[in-house]
Amino acid sequence: MTQAPTPTADTVRRLVRSLLKEGGDDTAGPDVRPVTEGGGHSTWWVGTRHVLRLATDREGTLRQRRELRLRDVVRPHLPVAVPAGVAHGEWAPGLGYTLDTVLPGGTAEEHEVSAVGEADLAGLLTGLRAVPVRQAEALGVPRAAPRSLEALRRMAVHAAERLAAADEFDAARLHQLTPPGAAQLTAQPGTAVLVHHGLEGEHLVVGADGRVRGVLGWTEAALGDPAEDIAGLVLAVGSGAAVRAATLAGYGARPCLRGLWLARCDTVVRLADRLEGRDDCPLPLLRTRLARAWEPILLERLTEFKEDEPGP
Repeated sequence: MTQAPTPTADTVRRLVRSLLKEGGDDTAGPDVRPVTEGGGHSTWWVGTRHVLRLATDREGTLRQRRELRLRDVVRPHLPVAVPAGVAHGEWAPGLGYTLDTVLPGGTAEEHEVSAVGEADLAGLLTGLRAVPVRQAEALGVPRAAPRSLEALRRMAVHAAERLAAADEFDAARLHQLTPPGAAQLTAQPGTAVLVHHGLEGEHLVVGADGRVRGVLGWTEAALGDPAEDIAGLVLAVGSGAAVRAATLAGYGARPCLRGLWLARCDTVVRLADRLEGRDDCPLPLLRTRLARAWEPILLERLTEFKEDEPGP
């Protein structure tokens, strides 16, 4: 198989110069610099107004093309912005690129989300649920089976013991989630919706006033368990704010608590993996996410499930 070329500043500068000339912009010497966060793309800032993402394999190219179509579908349903494309195509044979306008604002790691911002998040969750499943399927958005919370709980119990030995976490805190409790929080049949699958801090554009202005990073979107997006918000804004936003969006106690415990178990497992060299996420960020996920909330102390509890 042919090795994909490695993008360089010169590669990016030549591509952007040709693209922005077509738009009539001054392209004498665009300022380009790599973005440290990445994933499956090589991502570059282009001046102050654009961001260029280069797919580095064929699968990334397919996800990128699907993302462009999906953003157009979700935009009318959301109260917050999604990136607008300036240009897209191939930067190397079979490898795609997108040039997008930058959404103004910081991230949820830089700015705290306000009470009004929580209402923005509620509108985001409501809008995602409103996207017709058949329309998303027609774009090629895949289905994702719900994760087993019990399997994740068992992994987290072992990880918590290792964290306790490193004086990073009180393993007894995981005793709050028992096997019967995990069984009660199984994803309910027929509840699949469009899920962003990456609602973490770096993908939420937040203004200095605490309002949520936009959402980035739609390449991993799937049709699946809405608790995954609630879990993402737990990592981004904390347990209390995430559950308040999900409740305002109409989600009941079951998906809210399922999302909470997915996030809690994930943070324990990932921090243990990081300390043991199996994860390269920055250690301070993982510790911050752990603290956010384990904020106590009133809902978990008040809830008694009934088999006929209404959705969503």
